[in-house]
Amino acid sequence: MQTIRAYLFDWDGVFNNGIKHDETGSPFSEIDAMGINLLRLGHWMRTGSFPVTAIITGEYNPSAAKLAQREHFDAVYLRFKDKDEALMHLTNASGIQAREVAFVFDDVLDLGLAAKAGLRFMVCRPSNPLLMRYVRNNNLCDYVTAHTGAGHAVREVCELLLGLTDIFELAVQKRSTFDATYRTYYDQRNQLPTRLWLREPEGIVELDGK
Repeated sequence: MQTIRAYLFDWDGVFNNGIKHDETGSPFSEIDAMGINLLRLGHWMRTGSFPVTAIITGEYNPSAAKLAQREHFDAVYLRFKDKDEALMHLTNASGIQAREVAFVFDDVLDLGLAAKAGLRFMVCRPSNPLLMRYVRNNNLCDYVTAHTGAGHAVREVCELLLGLTDIFELAVQKRSTFDATYRTYYDQRNQLPTRLWLREPEGIVELDGK
């Protein structure tokens, strides 16, 4: 954890149960959103800097963009079937290395990226026991969540990481009291721009985030 500088999240099956709803894609939970905010707060308090935070999704998910823009994540990668391509783009843009990335994922399309990331967290899903065995046997994850995406696995991972760095209680105390430390973090966080990247047939294009 001392070397991690970025938190990267898959979307479908990680923030939700993977079911799509018309044009809005798949939803997210405020429980997970709070977990990520606490994780970023803890990282900021430990290191004095904000971690790179991004979402990668294989489809066009407006809900992913909405969460990222509201919470001022660094980036959202939309329609990236090849997750490795998004990782390469992110590392080139931010100057971090793959081994400095903590990645939360759930399925086959994520395994190429998981093989490169520094820390890998696989979201549990009882319906794919053979995939879970494959991931374990091939050393593609460091932790399997106890909860599914619909059961707030993201929150579980965030609290685990805060606990491992011994800053969970301080982060909760700062957020719950909205004290001067949290207000400084919050004001700085809300100045961070969110960039939306879309994988088109001709290449990667940036969308207008407004």
